[in-house]
Amino acid sequence: MATAPRVGGLADVVFDHADSEPDRVALARKDEAGHWQEVTSEQFRDEVMALAKGLLAQGVRFGDRVGIMSRTRYEWTLFDFALWSVGAQSVPLYPTSSAEQVFWMLHNADVSACLVEHEDHAMTVGSVIDRIPGLRKLWQLDRDPVAELTAAGAHIEDDVVHRHRMAVTPDAIATIIYTSGTTGRPKGCVITHANFMAEADNVVMRHETVFHSKPGDEAATLLFLPLAHVFGRMVQVAAIRGRVKLAHQPELAARALLPDLQTFRPTFILAVPYIFEKVFAAARRKAEADGKVGPFDKAVEVAVRYAEALEHKAFGTASGPGAALRMQHQLFDKLVYSKVREAMGGRVRHAMSGGSAMERRLGLFFAGAGVTIYEGYGLTESTAAATANPPERTRYGTVGIPIPGTTVHIAEDGEIWLHGGQIFQGYHNDPKATDAVLHDGWFATGDLGALDEDGYLTITGRKKEVLVTSGGKTVSPVALEERVRAHPLVAQCIVVGNDRPFIAALVTLDPEAVTHWLAMRGKPEMPPSDLVRDPDLETEVRRAVVAANTLVSQAESIRTFRILANQFSEEHGLLTPSLKLKRKAIEAAYSVEVDALYHT
Repeated sequence: MATAPRVGGLADVVFDHADSEPDRVALARKDEAGHWQEVTSEQFRDEVMALAKGLLAQGVRFGDRVGIMSRTRYEWTLFDFALWSVGAQSVPLYPTSSAEQVFWMLHNADVSACLVEHEDHAMTVGSVIDRIPGLRKLWQLDRDPVAELTAAGAHIEDDVVHRHRMAVTPDAIATIIYTSGTTGRPKGCVITHANFMAEADNVVMRHETVFHSKPGDEAATLLFLPLAHVFGRMVQVAAIRGRVKLAHQPELAARALLPDLQTFRPTFILAVPYIFEKVFAAARRKAEADGKVGPFDKAVEVAVRYAEALEHKAFGTASGPGAALRMQHQLFDKLVYSKVREAMGGRVRHAMSGGSAMERRLGLFFAGAGVTIYEGYGLTESTAAATANPPERTRYGTVGIPIPGTTVHIAEDGEIWLHGGQIFQGYHNDPKATDAVLHDGWFATGDLGALDEDGYLTITGRKKEVLVTSGGKTVSPVALEERVRAHPLVAQCIVVGNDRPFIAALVTLDPEAVTHWLAMRGKPEMPPSDLVRDPDLETEVRRAVVAANTLVSQAESIRTFRILANQFSEEHGLLTPSLKLKRKAIEAAYSVEVDALYHT
């Protein structure tokens, strides 16, 4: 188990690494031509130092809070470590936040300066700036504030930054990360330098072997998760502390992400299930378009059986894959699995997944295809991962065992409680909310779960999301939604039924999958309003619903569903920035459609 140091803060490692390995490649960034340029430990240290001096020159002081509103990019990491070098605190803002959300976070955190990515963000902040009198500085990334700040601080001695850095203690606040607000106004989670150190160092210590594609090679990861989200920030800190070459990609969309995976070629990635679902769906669509869907589906079955056999062997319940299965697996490795790995750059052999549940079968397929995905679980309040599957004994469909230094307890009502060095200090300026979830160092997560005989955690739902029908039946919607969403044509699914006579669902479609499905069946493109009434498409979605219903009793099953013409989007306030459903907002926006489910 790794424990946080007794002295120092997160920026120290940048300076330590530059002293011990100045020429080691620490990061990579794209130049204007789109080519990856290497950044050594020494170069990164020098850039952090120059920016830190500029921040001091422009009035940022020890303990000040600075907002960062940007997509995932190199400069975010640079600003984070420069701010920590002078004892300041970063406050991430999602790039898609509304003006009112931006106001609330900047005001609540008492931010004195803000970094935004471009003009639109600047206008969003500008529209509320008169209500935030403490906000004195606004920098815009597309106007090269790094050069401006570097020039402004050129006259300041390095020792001034070092004195600030040496004054940072592990219990000092590193950042205030606001929750994504699925159940109301976002709350600011106060996370210290010690919280990040305990989290990142234990994850690195437990999983360092999986950062490499083969023993002895360099470890490299492409970070495409939002840095405004705790998962992305943990990856950033862990990569810098763990000497993992780090690059950034600002878009989660497959069309932008996949080319960068090809050129950067990471050895492992950290992602949400959505990414792995997209990679799998794209591979299957290509196979179908090439007239090879039969062999592809056979390859999937072989991969799943092969991974299951290895899983049984790891837990001592069977001897592993038999000779015939090994031969089939070897054949499909050349024909199918190698192409799936190539879509992720070719070197990825391991990945970590969090943010939401991954279907067991999908995890088994990727493991059988040569990319083991270690599913984990955590929250903003636990500085990301509290549990993760261990490399040597992965149990697919679970979120693993506690990471070193963490304890998991299941309360009498099934709620998951967590204890460890990464548990946050509380909600900023909200003692009532803090007292509701922190109990003598234990954090009551609000999530429901169960531990099996080997200590592996399975998430079964969320306390506030449990539905109670008018007949008194209690239903956790998550497992049903995940199974419906496993169908290639389905993008999203929300299960409804609170105070209603039975359970029903609203379903949205994946446009790429639908376009492919229409083409393969010789059907013409049609407007969404006609598409949702297509009887063949409805039959496909019904299959997904029937498959989901096999997980539950008849009283908990989805009785009816409605296909919607448009997806739930963050822009319309129906998804959080981490792509979680805002249930109340969706039910309000689609109240007519929900009512119709019960009056047909």
